[in-house]
Amino acid sequence: MAAATNATQEFVPIKEVRDGIVILKDGGMRAILLCSSLNFSLKGEDERNAILLQFQDFLNSLDFSIEILVQSRKLDIRPYLALLEAQEGKQTNSLLKIQVREYIEFIKNFTENTNIMTKHFFIVVPYSPSTLGSATAGGVLSSLGLGKKETPAIKAEKKEGSFDESRSQLEERLSVVEQGLVRTGIRIARLGTEEVIELFYKAFNPGETEKPIKIN
Repeated sequence: MAAATNATQEFVPIKEVRDGIVILKDGGMRAILLCSSLNFSLKGEDERNAILLQFQDFLNSLDFSIEILVQSRKLDIRPYLALLEAQEGKQTNSLLKIQVREYIEFIKNFTENTNIMTKHFFIVVPYSPSTLGSATAGGVLSSLGLGKKETPAIKAEKKEGSFDESRSQLEERLSVVEQGLVRTGIRIARLGTEEVIELFYKAFNPGETEKPIKIN
């Protein structure tokens, strides 16, 4: 029975989100970029080839791995319908009131018969600090009982310095990715702490869009 009450967080390898950076339980760090899309159908053949070559050059220039994530979600039209219904209630002209109602019914019928999807494109940039040297030395000294004991203040200072150093390395990788994608015509935006938390919340709670909306 106890296993059934385990929180979802126990199965997610995320320790915290700090300054827009996802810090994993193993010490790894991840930054997430939101990317715009390109409509190839509106571009000429030469322009499409140029974009593909630029993207190929961008991938070849990387000396670290990245993850490209495409998130598809059914469009939640309910907030828009709620806005239209609120506007309908404010109408004093009977003809406009009827037109708004007919438009609401049209939107409802259209969305019920057609799956309208929204797509978001993300790039996840990773960085994992090297811990081989410190882990090996610490393990040997500790096993011999010769490890130097550190006060909580020293540990906190090292932890903060390690985060700043790792973030600096991650920022360099982000700059490389941003510059490479901008050359292909893709717009980039870094996700902040709130945006990252919202992204993961919606990923692990896809049923939230099915809950009824409360209208004040």
